[in-house]
Amino acid sequence: MTALLMLHLELIMQELDQTVTIGATVPTGFEHTAAEEVQEKLEATARVSKNRGRIYFDITTDKLLKVHQLKSLDNLFVVVKEYDDYQFKTTKEEVQIDWQELAAKLPWTNALEVWKLNNSIKKKKGRRKRTKPTKSDQCGNVGTKSTDTVPSDTEELWEDLEALEVKGNQRDVSSQPENDSEEEKRSEIQDQEPGETPLKFRVTCNRAGDKHCFTSNDAARDFGGAVQEFFQWKADMTKFDVEVLLNIHNNEVVVGIALTVESLHRRNITHFGPTTLRSTLAYGMLRLCKPQVSDVIVDPMCGTGAIPLEGVMEWQNSFFLAGDNNGTAVSRTRSNIKHILKRTHDGGSSSGLPLDIVQWDLCNLPMRSSSVDVIITDMPFGKRMGSKKKNWELYPSCLREMARVCKPGTGKAVLLTQDKKCFLKALSQTEGLWRKLHTVWVNVGGLHAGVFVLKRTAVVFGTISEDAMEPHTATGSQKGSMKDASE
Repeated sequence: MTALLMLHLELIMQELDQTVTIGATVPTGFEHTAAEEVQEKLEATARVSKNRGRIYFDITTDKLLKVHQLKSLDNLFVVVKEYDDYQFKTTKEEVQIDWQELAAKLPWTNALEVWKLNNSIKKKKGRRKRTKPTKSDQCGNVGTKSTDTVPSDTEELWEDLEALEVKGNQRDVSSQPENDSEEEKRSEIQDQEPGETPLKFRVTCNRAGDKHCFTSNDAARDFGGAVQEFFQWKADMTKFDVEVLLNIHNNEVVVGIALTVESLHRRNITHFGPTTLRSTLAYGMLRLCKPQVSDVIVDPMCGTGAIPLEGVMEWQNSFFLAGDNNGTAVSRTRSNIKHILKRTHDGGSSSGLPLDIVQWDLCNLPMRSSSVDVIITDMPFGKRMGSKKKNWELYPSCLREMARVCKPGTGKAVLLTQDKKCFLKALSQTEGLWRKLHTVWVNVGGLHAGVFVLKRTAVVFGTISEDAMEPHTATGSQKGSMKDASE
């Protein structure tokens, strides 16, 4: 029955084969990396927003499921309307009137069709609680919980599919004659049966710019009131069905409807550590090193395994080796590996993952020299893990030992750290072994960090002065640094 339902859903999606604009939030700094994935997997051209951390692309609705499977995107929304140069009024009273008038002018119909279709193709059925959003995720009118109304059984799914077939014949509000009444527009968009409980909604405003005479809360409140009046929906900040997004960056305004209840980066990891890396950020780092078939890729400070786990799910023809000096971190990584194996086995695949996990000392890796193609890791920032002081000893030792095991001339390293001063100093001390190609500046939990892409020089390790400090004889203080700087 499930296969039949999916086939029926696919047919309906083809019937609703309309072009829509999808917006997505991505890790700040990895906008162009995300755009590359969109082009590669959807054959769609993405444009980077003026507001960092967002991209937009046009797709047909039959590709909506594939959008959810992209690895670079955090949150998704369907665009109702974009304004490249919205002319805001100069007083709060005038802006309030503008928001009230805007709600009735927007072409809501297609976006709401996509929202409904999106609910039908979500993998997890039933209600899901929304986790408390972080300050970096949202601002303005923010609730703490949400429920996602998705068909929970076969009959409900069939009913929803039938409703989609009806909706497929509707017109967009923007294409209606100007003499259509507001009541007719509202009736067409809501398409609710008499006595049906009205949808619950909230408006979330994300605002950037210093020339506005209003706050995010002002815009969310005023625009939300107009949306409520137009649709006759019920406002609910915590248990909403529809989340309307109002994104403002200087004079750029985008109105959208959220398609994700929680960020898509919440995948693979079930056992978290104190500094677990977001899966979307880990994926972006991996794309920077361009893994090739048969590459040996090592994460020497793996923590909970976010980077190697992301790697084995996407690049299964490479081999990944993860390690950490902290036993708890290694145990967490093993638990995350078991979770993925169980999930893939339940999905019909019982094959293992090309990944091994080892507990080791970073300054004395149990690996042959010149045996690794790529080293990729999240280094301790010296804040929640380790300390800035200990990083001055740790970083040079790391880079030397990484240079020893990395293949001269072809090897690469992709290293994330917020301790930029210490890292660049350590890099200068090992300049004969590493050459910096470029740096991607990213936002990690509100911290300005750098992803440094390095190329291993052709110099054989042990033949130049930079190798004078032998990594295999790490001092006691360095070993102490390893213990403090795990994960």
